[in-house]
Amino acid sequence: MAITNEVEVAITLAHQAGAVAVAIRDGGALGVELKPGDEPVTRADRAASELIVAGLAAAFPDDPIVSEESPVPAGALASPRVWFVDPIDGTKDFIRGSDGFSVMIGLVEHGRPVLGVVHQPTTGRTFFTAPEGAVMEHAGVRTRLAVSDVSDAAAARLVASASHRSPDIDRVKAMLGISDEHNIGSVGVKLALIAMGLRDLYVNPQPKTKAWDTCAPEAILVAAGGRLTDLFGTPIDYVGALNHPRGLVASNGLVHDAVIAKIAPLFAALRS
Repeated sequence: MAITNEVEVAITLAHQAGAVAVAIRDGGALGVELKPGDEPVTRADRAASELIVAGLAAAFPDDPIVSEESPVPAGALASPRVWFVDPIDGTKDFIRGSDGFSVMIGLVEHGRPVLGVVHQPTTGRTFFTAPEGAVMEHAGVRTRLAVSDVSDAAAARLVASASHRSPDIDRVKAMLGISDEHNIGSVGVKLALIAMGLRDLYVNPQPKTKAWDTCAPEAILVAAGGRLTDLFGTPIDYVGALNHPRGLVASNGLVHDAVIAKIAPLFAALRS
């Protein structure tokens, strides 16, 4: 399977950053601090960010790079090409020592994600976009990814947050008639599970996610046949702002419109 130079660079950097992050965690000196919003950040987050940002800047000096752990370059969102980096997505899972975190690197061109790499250092799985579509590499084997053929929203297998799960998820499940739920930390891993066809739906009503949370996994999910929007079916905006204030819905595409039609009224306050 062919991959572009951008993807090859991003995969290499994600692997290197993941190795650094795990080594810091295993060394027992994470140095956990709280950012605004009581979100944790560690020495590993910052070290992984510095490695990735430096590597992307060396390889693509004309492209602005937006990382969760770095100041946003002036005018970055208006650039025709901009990289988004989440050096450790699912930091709470990372701190706990679980596998539910990932390193994410994505590229937006003219407002839409066109490239994504989501790497799970402790499982050895790397999800990425290629000219052929979405791909998972594990133990040296590359496999094409495709979403499921589940078309009934009530039969959808939900994936939800392990650390930020809100009571709203129970409202969503009740409205849709869903009983199957799996919980994991990283947004990237959640969307990768949908891209693999192992899950069908992710709903996040919280207005807290940002472009670095969604850029890479959206590119992978779409390449596998899936779809990501806000709670009202509107495409995610990567040009106007970093924040996604109207929540997220990711799916295999087949259940998407039916899910939006049923749950959007639950969150009408977020529409403005």
